[in-house]
Amino acid sequence: MTALHVITRLSLGGSAQNTIDSVVALDRAGWRTILAAGSVGAEISLVDRARSRGCRTVLLPALTRAVSPTRDLLALWQLFRLIRTERVALVHTHTSKAGFVGRLAAWLARVPVIVHTPHGHIFYGYYGPTLTAFFVGLERLAARLTDRMVVLTERGIEEHLARGIGRREQFRVIPSGVDLEAVRRGALPYETARARLGVDSETRLIVGLGRLEPVKGFQSLVRALPLILSVVPSARLLLVGEGSLRPALVAEAHALGVGDRFEIAGARLDPAAFLAAADLVVVPSLNEGMGRVLVEAMALGRPVVATRVGGIPAVVADRQTGTLVPSDDPPALAGAVSELLKEPGLRQRMGEAGRQRAEQFSLAVMESRLLDLYRGCCAEKGLPWPAAS
Repeated sequence: MTALHVITRLSLGGSAQNTIDSVVALDRAGWRTILAAGSVGAEISLVDRARSRGCRTVLLPALTRAVSPTRDLLALWQLFRLIRTERVALVHTHTSKAGFVGRLAAWLARVPVIVHTPHGHIFYGYYGPTLTAFFVGLERLAARLTDRMVVLTERGIEEHLARGIGRREQFRVIPSGVDLEAVRRGALPYETARARLGVDSETRLIVGLGRLEPVKGFQSLVRALPLILSVVPSARLLLVGEGSLRPALVAEAHALGVGDRFEIAGARLDPAAFLAAADLVVVPSLNEGMGRVLVEAMALGRPVVATRVGGIPAVVADRQTGTLVPSDDPPALAGAVSELLKEPGLRQRMGEAGRQRAEQFSLAVMESRLLDLYRGCCAEKGLPWPAAS
């Protein structure tokens, strides 16, 4: 029994890590697995990490994020040929572009089971109305070719159905599971982690982790920084990530007069080292499927401030494990951050509650639900389940 997972970019981020974990889970269950991915570009690649975990990885440079008729047709042909050559029985696609091309190739090749995980969506926060409407149309079409669609939270179901994408019975909620023990093993004690970063005991460290792109909302966090400093002068903002907005964020911080309290560490493979040093973790996204960094922060007992968008409210229990605020609202963001930085007791209570809540989003929970989904699909199509499971 051969399964193929397809993703556009196997680069540093939650969707790629989730895809690798999904492949490994199927491999352990006795399947023969293949992972197909497009070009990573300038981002940090997780290809070596995937291969080190036993994933047979096939790179398809034609599979790119941007729309390109020539490359898209070539990627479609390459995936079709791979599916037919390897006699694939189950195709699981990840993210929007790979989701459309991969599902179309699987349908053309008459693959019995087709599953898709969008890892969020592109309904807002990414493109203008015309392009968004075009992509929504493609998602409606691809949903007709799909047996099951996996969303990370219940909110994801409603956001798809509201746009006429899929039927309710097609959806399953499976969180993007985090290896909580690995996160905790990779984290140094609070004081040690801060010393490694050169952060003194008086500084209240705010950490944001993610791609430096508009959808992640870090512009709002930088704009909130002067307001935060007016209440908590010892605050310092550290962003861990890379992206096209890096120069603009640095320029804005200096223009606002807070450049000396702001730093960008770049993209890193060791996020726990930064989360462990934080007094508070902030996720100011405009759109977010779930927010794995929220789970990682909570697993380390760090309170969070995040925006009330996408699947975030399903992860963060407002006023219990953190505080939720509207998106793109620097004053509201500043108020929530300042409140927590001023109240160490509140931070501690939220952090402890977060440790417990993080267990709901563990890798073990994801693997169990995912394998149950695959078994159910195979049973519906009369396919045997590998004996090794």
